[in-house]
Amino acid sequence: MVSESPSPRVDAIIEATDLHKTYRADHNEVHALRGVSLVVRRGEMVSIMGPSGCGKTTLLNCLSGLDEVDSGVVRIEGEEIQTLSDNAKTEYRARRMGFVFQFYNLLPVLSSVENVELPLLLSGVPSAEARRRANETLDLVQLHDWAGHRPAQLSGGQRQRVTIARALANNPAIVWADEPTGDLDSVNANEIMELIETLNANNQQTFVIVTHDQGIGDRCHRTILMRDGQIEGEVQHRPFQDSPILLSDTSG
Repeated sequence: MVSESPSPRVDAIIEATDLHKTYRADHNEVHALRGVSLVVRRGEMVSIMGPSGCGKTTLLNCLSGLDEVDSGVVRIEGEEIQTLSDNAKTEYRARRMGFVFQFYNLLPVLSSVENVELPLLLSGVPSAEARRRANETLDLVQLHDWAGHRPAQLSGGQRQRVTIARALANNPAIVWADEPTGDLDSVNANEIMELIETLNANNQQTFVIVTHDQGIGDRCHRTILMRDGQIEGEVQHRPFQDSPILLSDTSG
């Protein structure tokens, strides 16, 4: 556990300080987060790993503003997201964040391009512009020829590529991914990770990936290790820019 919060950095895109989150139900309490502090740099690819129930998904949801913390501070691009209204948080996520989940969350009655453009339309992008950006993003994930196909006509790997395209359509600064390869076989999982690595390298987008798969974690710049709602350490896999941010580094 880190007892002191990291110092802010000019290149930090995510800063979390002393996060606590407790779920209460039927007179039971689950302490999902117990004083979590971390910093993620802009353009970094970070995995969060640990046993089931350790707080990985709760941390991702609290960092992205999908869930509220009981105490502590989350800053995204310098903005304290707890201070934003629900509408402002929703608008901010639509503009600056993308989400990739294990089970795709695609609408079965819509084609690939319609699934990708839907969040753009809901955020007020004109229909012609939304369709153009959706097609461009499907090209990016090599699904141009499948734009008119519905999810049931796609393989698992193709469905996850559509999900990634949907997450990227608004050109987000951060992509949050919760077990993005968990429902895929090893071949498709490898292809999805190759795609994520390419997008991270070429677009300098920040990826925060919750995973149980050590192989996925090893392909990130570093892995944050969680247990019992706390960060117990981290592993650096490959260099990121000048030097890694260490969770215990509190120097200026």
